[in-house]
Amino acid sequence: MTGIAAPTAVQRVLLLGPDDDARRALHAMLDRAGTHVAAITELAGVAKYLEANECDAVFAAGELAAQLVGVANGDTPPVIAVVRERDLSASLALLEAGVDDVMSEPLDELGVSLALRHAASSPRRAHGINATTTLIGDGAAMQELRAVIERVSVAKTTVLIHGESGTGKELVARAIHDSSPRRAKRFVAINCAAIPAALLESELFGHLKGSFTDASRDKAGLFEEADGGTLFLDEVGELPLALQAKLLRALQEGEVRPIGAQAPIKVDVRLIAATLRDLTAEVAAGRFREDLFYRLNVVPIDIPPLRERPEDIEVLATFFVGRHAARHGRPEVVLSDGALEALRQQPWPGNVRELENVLERAIVLSDGPSIDLAFLGTMMTVRPAAPPIEAELSELSIKKATRELEADLIKRALGVTQGNRTNAAKLLEISHRALLYKMKEYGIS
Repeated sequence: MTGIAAPTAVQRVLLLGPDDDARRALHAMLDRAGTHVAAITELAGVAKYLEANECDAVFAAGELAAQLVGVANGDTPPVIAVVRERDLSASLALLEAGVDDVMSEPLDELGVSLALRHAASSPRRAHGINATTTLIGDGAAMQELRAVIERVSVAKTTVLIHGESGTGKELVARAIHDSSPRRAKRFVAINCAAIPAALLESELFGHLKGSFTDASRDKAGLFEEADGGTLFLDEVGELPLALQAKLLRALQEGEVRPIGAQAPIKVDVRLIAATLRDLTAEVAAGRFREDLFYRLNVVPIDIPPLRERPEDIEVLATFFVGRHAARHGRPEVVLSDGALEALRQQPWPGNVRELENVLERAIVLSDGPSIDLAFLGTMMTVRPAAPPIEAELSELSIKKATRELEADLIKRALGVTQGNRTNAAKLLEISHRALLYKMKEYGIS
């Protein structure tokens, strides 16, 4: 039902604050994640930097984070405040001041990864680009979706969104939140499949200091952080059964009990869940609680895959080409008629996300005013004619085809960057170490 512009990964981060051990450790974590990092020590230098550079998120020391959003009146990328100690009242004050997220030291890779994910879905991402939640397409499915969002947004009703990977489930959830009376409060998102099962309970419900071995301080859970707003549970089908029971109680009672706490905490949260699994089949197999399924599935929304919505592909493609041409400083770029027709014929197993990634790579690696079929064909899943019976079995190898495609893309990226492997790795969206490994594997000098 959706032609939603899915958020791409955070690629450019600014660090604001003193050059101390904590910031250097954060810098190293971001480097390992393949993120481009810039660092500024004083608030005064931020405005000049943002005028000249695109930026997806800012990690700022606590007081500087509040000052930054205060003087910018919201005209900043997502701001993540980094505080010395976890203090719920101080964190809430920062959130009320306008920062998007709050993290406490010492930082860890998992926490930084979650903060980057939150920044990637922020309606303020990225600076200088219109990155608000965008519902694109005029087909019947899109019109129906807009009508559903309008109807359900005014209620507190639980919504269960179902769709393949890349169809835009999180952005449908955000659109519901942004159209609701809760829009002034937080939209908090978590991918249940991305968090180890042992940590999920703490992430959702919080914990008290000393409640388990690594609990060095109190931690508020996502239910508390979303109080008054919306909590989005992506891939809810991945929740362990024991945690499903606790989630059901939280929904029924409107309260959560942090790990180690003696008494529950009242919360007012609108829950939206999403899954790519068939939860009816999961219930039948005993892997998902039937009572929780019915509690979540009050208003179901099914997002059809992109291959079933060819009428939306042209407007999506035009939007993505315009967005990424502007991001990369390119003059106006257009898609040829042949390229557009090829896009309509693609199976798009990765859906809208795959379409956007294909077009961004085409913008980066091409150098003319038009993207034609000859270039675009190397970037997409090719659907060849059925091979003759006597075809060599090796021609059917997905592994071989993938290797050939990877080698071709690496050569193109190195050509565009004139052999600069760091920039080539950024274009390919892989780490520098991974690029060196693949160059050696494929014999590329």
